[in-house]
This record gives sequence, C-alpha cells and structure tokens, in this order.
Amino acid sequence: MYATTGSIFDQTVMKFRNKEAIVEEKTGKRLTFGEWQDEVHRVANALLEAGVRKGDRVSTYLFNTLELANVYFACGKIGAVINPINFRLKGNEIYFILEDAEPKVVLFEEALSKPIEGILENFPQILFWYVGDNTPAFAQSYHEVVSPCSTALADFSVKETDIYAIMYTSGTTGRPKGVLHRHRDIAEQSLICTSVMGLTPNDIGLVTAPMFHCAELHCCFLPRVQAGAKNIIVHQFKPQTVLDVIQREKVTNFFAAPTMWNMLLQHGVEEYDTSSLRVGLYGAAPMAPVLVRALQETMNVDLIQAYGQTEMGPAVTFLLQDEQLTKAGSAGRAAYNHEIRVVRPSENGPSDPEDMCKPGEVGEIIVRGSCTMLEYFNRKEATEKALYKGWYHSSDLGYMDEDGYLYVADRVDDMVITGGENVYPREVEDALHVHEDVLDVAVLGQPDETWGEQVLAVVVSKNPSLSSGDLDLFLKNGDLLADYKRPREYVFVEELPRNASGKIQKFLLREHFKQKEKQ
Repeated sequence: MYATTGSIFDQTVMKFRNKEAIVEEKTGKRLTFGEWQDEVHRVANALLEAGVRKGDRVSTYLFNTLELANVYFACGKIGAVINPINFRLKGNEIYFILEDAEPKVVLFEEALSKPIEGILENFPQILFWYVGDNTPAFAQSYHEVVSPCSTALADFSVKETDIYAIMYTSGTTGRPKGVLHRHRDIAEQSLICTSVMGLTPNDIGLVTAPMFHCAELHCCFLPRVQAGAKNIIVHQFKPQTVLDVIQREKVTNFFAAPTMWNMLLQHGVEEYDTSSLRVGLYGAAPMAPVLVRALQETMNVDLIQAYGQTEMGPAVTFLLQDEQLTKAGSAGRAAYNHEIRVVRPSENGPSDPEDMCKPGEVGEIIVRGSCTMLEYFNRKEATEKALYKGWYHSSDLGYMDEDGYLYVADRVDDMVITGGENVYPREVEDALHVHEDVLDVAVLGQPDETWGEQVLAVVVSKNPSLSSGDLDLFLKNGDLLADYKRPREYVFVEELPRNASGKIQKFLLREHFKQKEKQ
C-alpha cells in the first residue's frame, strides 16, 4: 500500500519516538515525535467529536503555528481534507474559499479575527476554533476543545487515492481555483524533495515560508518529518528572527523565495553564525548570479532552485548547487518521475502536447508526472483544459536548451509585444537586477499608440536618489539588453505585490495602472 501523510507521520514516530521533532519559536514549546503524536491524536479526536468525517474539509487560517502542524497530520490520520488558507487574504477572498470548500471546521488566530468576524454570519454551519487567549464569543477555544481529548486514536482506512488536500491557487491571474491532491501525489513529492536535498534525521529545518503554501508544506516540512529531521516553526518571516534562530538552533536547511534570501543579506547576515547551514531551497523565480555569489560567500550554503505549480505538487524541476552559475537563469531539469515539454501555444484551445518546440524556441511549458493533481474542485471545464491529453498546461512560457534544462520566460499573459517584437519581462528584470541600487523590479506592458505596447518597469530601490535616468543610462551603456527591450517608463514604489510563493502579482499592478489612466 502506498503511503499517506498519516502513515508517513506514524512511520517516523515508530523510528524516532524520543527524538526532538518540532519546536515553536514563538512559544518556546518543544516536542519529541512521541509527544507530538499525542497532540496530533488529541486534535484528530476533537475533530471526530465535532462531526468531521472522511472527506470533510478542515480549513486553517493561521500563520505558521504548531496548531497548524497538528491539524495537518490529524486530518491525514482520519481522512479529512486539509484546506490551508493564505493568511494574507481578506474577507471577500476568504468568503469565496469557505463558500467553495464548505469546511466543517475553521481554525483561526487573534491577528486574523477581523476578516472572520466580517463573514461569520454567512456560515452558521461552520465551527470556528480560535487559537490564542481571550476567545471571542462566536468561536470555541481550540485548546479547550482539544485538551480533554484522548491520545489514543482508532485506525482509519485512509487510502493513497483518497483526497488529501484542497489548496487554492495563489492568484497570479485572478480568482483562485481549488486544487485537489491525493495522498499519493504528496507522498511522492515528499520523497523527491527528501532525496534532492539529501535530508537525514540529523537535519534541522526552519519553517519560515508560509505553511499554507505547498512550497513549504510539501517540499520542506513534510519531507523533514519523513526523514526524521527536526522542524523549527517561525510564526512569520522576519530577517532578524530567522538569523537568530539559525544561529541559536544550528539550522541546516530552509526554503525561502529569492526576495527573502536577499532580505537576509540586507539585514547584515555577516554578523551571525550561519555555519550550520547545509542547503537552501528557493523558488518562485530564478536567482540572479550576483545574489547566488553573495549567498555562497556570506552564508556558505548550497543552493537548490525548485520550479513548479500548486497543481503539480508543486516542484517539477530542480537546479542543483553546481548548476547555479553554469546554468544561471534556468529552472533546472525535470524532477524524478516527471516529464516536461515546451510546445507551441494554440490559438484555439489548449496546446497540443505533440507540437513540440525545438531547443531554444519559446513555447508553453507542459508537464506530466507522479504528483499531478486530480482536478480543480467544482471546475470541470477548467480541469479538462488544464489537463488536456494528460499533461498539465502551465500557461508559463519558456524554452529548453540542448542539455534538457528548462528556462522559464514568463506567463503567457505577461509577454510584451512592442513594435511587433516579443519582449519577455523576466529578461528585462534580470538586467535591472544587476544594478546595485535595485532591490526588486517588475516589468509589464503598457498601451502605446505608436508601438502597440511599451515596456514599463516598476522598481523598488535601495537608494532614494536613484532615478529613471540612472537606470536608462545603465542599460544604454551596458550590453545586457537590446535597445527595443529597454523600459520607456520607470515607476518607483516601496514594495511589489507578491503571492504566498513570492511570485509577483502582475495582474494587480496592471489593474493599478489602468485605474491611474482613467483618473
């Protein structure tokens, strides 16, 4: 029988019962695997007493917490479907997910109470469990519900083909879709990531990226549990907290988006002892060579890039440590048990998997493999389109080189066509990242009467005196970018909108500039 998240947890407990398993930085709580199993069983029994049965949804609207870790495995043990909700979402967005997923129980915490209060009256059938002190009148105290429950748990028939989770897409293009994954999809993803990172029981992993997102949950948190390694949970990413914990706990590995790695560098990482670090996983975007070198020099960490989508588990490619500079800009090669193709986009429906591009030719990235989602929840037409002919159609543009390395150009919707020439924003963004005063940048197209579209760069600067003229001169005098690809306009902002995995939400930027045009 294939593994489930519940059986993965139990197998590790059997092998490492008395080994320290999980630490919550905020509260200082530390548990062995055996003690953690007791907590998981209490939560499982509390869910059963609340009427949760196999196939029912349980939603979490939490920052990174021990409670989220507990309910994650509790659902896996009893066959309930975990639904981790992005803690950055607001009332109307949460309303949509709760209406769509129809959970029996929702866990939330004090800092996220207001959005829940605003939509509460629409969901009288849902039990709301509050994590924290001073439980509001409309909710039950998580700890009061869970504490009296037994640590003994009956065996449940949970199969590898059962639905394990419903995870809503991050929303780079608009309304999220609920991705249904089976236990076997994620058990396979966990094994792949465990192998790629070389995880062992001696590893100490830091949970600093959001646990509601599959990049942290499936590529790091669950693999560490499977390997018998320790997880240290940080409530939210803060550079100083992360560096303090790395130094104090001798952390060996963690996942962070390139922007998060960059923030650690900007915070003065040289002042901390990070010598325990062995491997750092990153994703959401390639890492500029200048950042790779800086991290290797200051933290001496082996970097691995993962590329993927929620629909695929998420990781479908990896770029390993010794490839970071020789294949800079690449997303790597296909993960174990996965196949990737770049095919010519179709104007009439999904791309044909057999219409493959030549090496170097840009097309749509499609994937098939052992971690593919079952379907989109309640979205039959969207499922059929996304999984056309058994391949997941990503809507990402990219190309393969002669060695089988994938390069992600951009989203289909993000490509800029100016004067009949295709401009891939990522190429322009990479060129601007080389400038020492550019902290973050997003490039998109703006309507232009003469050229159809013009290139616009939205820049986060390290230096308040940095000007459009400085950046334009930098590109003009360099050999990084053809003239027609240069931005014709620069807008400076304090930060860029990003989703949970760190990807820039360009649809929000486009909406912002459309509104400005109307004013």
